[in-house]
Amino acid sequence: MAEQTVESLIEGGKATAAPPLGPALGPTGVNIGQVVAEINKKTESFKGMQVPVKVTVNSDTKEFSIEVGTPPASALIKKEAGIDKGSGNPNTDKVADVLIEQMIKVAKMKEDNLLGKSLKEEVREIVGTCNSMGILVEGKPATETLKDIELGKFDEEIRTEKTELTAEELKKLEAEKKKLAAEMEERRAEFEATAKSIIAKMEGKERGEIKSKLHEAKIPEEIISEFMPAEGAASAEGAAAPKEGAPAGGAAPAEGGAAKEEKKE
Repeated sequence: MAEQTVESLIEGGKATAAPPLGPALGPTGVNIGQVVAEINKKTESFKGMQVPVKVTVNSDTKEFSIEVGTPPASALIKKEAGIDKGSGNPNTDKVADVLIEQMIKVAKMKEDNLLGKSLKEEVREIVGTCNSMGILVEGKPATETLKDIELGKFDEEIRTEKTELTAEELKKLEAEKKKLAAEMEERRAEFEATAKSIIAKMEGKERGEIKSKLHEAKIPEEIISEFMPAEGAASAEGAAAPKEGAPAGGAAPAEGGAAKEEKKE
């Protein structure tokens, strides 16, 4: 029995006969519409995420089977948290809060790719991922929640594989996300004001010296890159400034030069 295999990355629930999937399936002779419908059914829960899909077609009977991989754990966590991206400064800026039930859900979805030998260990792996993304778990930094898991605080939820949230819990998480976003904006505004003040006071200084001062003030690298003067700008400003009493176009004429010209006339 000859088989043909087509592998592709598609958006969950949105596979179509268009490239890249359709043209790749064409030579196999399979019913592309049926394949697309089956893929969308299997990937419905991954909407908004890129999902690896493998289609195996029997060259003789044209029967097919579909294997759906899972997106990276970080993508699944972002979906649960309702965010597009993690924090650029995870140690200080927290972008969302999630509950242990959501971590159990992601752990179950990724169980074939995790190292843990039990669901509890797998949940710990997923919670650990939140730490580098700036996502709180149960209202705490992920490192603290990991300690709570180790102490057995969530043993019952993990034992019963609880993954569903109530409407009230979802509402609270959304409110917390908005609160965190507001706090992050306020903190960024403070960092920007401090950075601008330092740069203005150190105008004409070397870039390295200015950057060092910004680091001392704990300004995030992202803001430093945004507000630092361009390479050479600081020294160029100092060099371009004319000396007091000199004309803007160049050096002052020699003393008495104008008078000598008048005598020649």
